[in-house]
Parts: sequence; C-alpha cells; structure tokens
Amino acid sequence: QVQLVESGGGLVQPGGSLRLSCGASGFTLNYYAIGWFRQAPGKEREGVSCISISSVGGSAAYADSMKGRFTISRDNAKNTVYLQMNSLTSEDAAVYYCAKGVMAGLLRYEYDYWGQGTQVTVSS
Repeated sequence: QVQLVESGGGLVQPGGSLRLSCGASGFTLNYYAIGWFRQAPGKEREGVSCISISSVGGSAAYADSMKGRFTISRDNAKNTVYLQMNSLTSEDAAVYYCAKGVMAGLLRYEYDYWGQGTQVTVSS
C-alpha cells in the first residue's frame, strides 16, 4: 500500500526556516519522482518543487518564487524526501503536500498518490 506522510510543519517567524520531510512506504522511492505542493486558504494547490528519479540524476526544479530559498533533496536509503525552506514569509503559509509521480514536474496531474499534508504557519 502506497503511503506518503509529511512532517516538520509548524509555526515559524518571518525570515525563519523549516525542513519538511516526506516519508514514503509501499513503493521503491528511487524509482519515482516526488513533488511538493502547497495550498493556502482560498487558493488552488500549487507546485513548489520536485525531484526526479535517481537514475536520471535526481535533478530538482522549483517554482519561481521558491528559487534560492527552498532546497529539495532525497535520501533513498531512508525512503524520505526533504524540503528545506529558508527566508520564509507570510506568503509561504499553507498546507504542504508531497506526492509521488513518474515524471518530475510542478503540475498536479503528474502525480498519482498524495500525502495528507503538514501545516506551515509563518507569523510573528
């Protein structure tokens, strides 16, 4: 049974950092791409970052507003993908989801399994 479990969310002050984790089970992580998405209240779910399968180098992509602030990485031995988020602003507050797909991209339709999400709150 495929499962994705996000963790690491919480309350952080503007300018602070968080590291989100996406724990995977029920499939071999290094054979699949993983994407991070987020959804703020009243807004559509948007792509944040993705990382391709290891056999093609595990290359990463980011939405424009995250470039230089967010870093995605994967540890196949731990079946975990991480999203390091720095310089957080109120605009980054949302529920963050990870998802499993075949091809790495920032579009929702590219992914077939999703986690339940973890809340990120940015406030002083």
